[in-house]
Amino acid sequence: MKIGIVPNFTREKALPVTENTVERLIKLGIDYVFDEKMKVGFPIKREGLAFTSDLYKESDLIIAIGGDGSFIHCAKQAAIYKKPVLCINAGNLAFLAGVEGNELNLLEKLITGEYVTDRRMMLEVLIKDKNGERRLGYCLNDAVVARGAEIKLLDLNVYCDKRKINSYRADGVVVSTPTGSTAYAWSAGGPVIDPNLQCIMLTPICTHSPLNRSLVFNEKSELTIEARPLEGEAVSLSTDGEKAVALTEKCDIIIKKSDYYAEFIRIKSDEFFDILNSKLTQRRA
Repeated sequence: MKIGIVPNFTREKALPVTENTVERLIKLGIDYVFDEKMKVGFPIKREGLAFTSDLYKESDLIIAIGGDGSFIHCAKQAAIYKKPVLCINAGNLAFLAGVEGNELNLLEKLITGEYVTDRRMMLEVLIKDKNGERRLGYCLNDAVVARGAEIKLLDLNVYCDKRKINSYRADGVVVSTPTGSTAYAWSAGGPVIDPNLQCIMLTPICTHSPLNRSLVFNEKSELTIEARPLEGEAVSLSTDGEKAVALTEKCDIIIKKSDYYAEFIRIKSDEFFDILNSKLTQRRA
């Protein structure tokens, strides 16, 4: 077994958690490797550290160390290679974490096979304009269409399979997976959806529309959002909270289920709602 380790060292706890993870893997006799791009200035000083330029292809599974943002970025890369990811928390709440930083003794279960893999649906986001259709990327949580720098409401028409669903006058809309139902969509008033389900949810952000509740569509649906920015203004489009793209011309944003799935390793017996309640209790503490 070879494990690819992807740490996010911008997290304060990531360095000690990564060092302890390496120590544990060595004791278990498990080969590990880091990304070649991290080699210069790598903060861990130890003989025998291994690096590769093709981490996702060469590894049997991936260990991501950080918070939910780190996990999502890593899982999307791993999904292309159909590699499962174990998320070790070095952040705050980290809903997607399979192991906390003080539970590294559980890594032994990677050898014994005492774990399950949760398969999570992803979305594909495309932009269609006068230049044709192009893929913006994939998302595990959500795609957000929102107003840009101007503090003005947007007028957005939403279609499902080319049939008009509604016109929104709002700050924007969030289109999310079941996994993303506990992210921005939840803050915008959307429901929590079991991540084992296959569906697409649309949640308006601060809308004046009478239809101001979340809408849930089946996984085969293709949503189209008409973006019609006024002259000199822009509509913002972001996937999984990554850097937003400013859309300054008329275009359609097409969102549908991706052919790729993210796979998360779950070592502990906790189910989704156990984790949800536990994390919310931590937030209230």
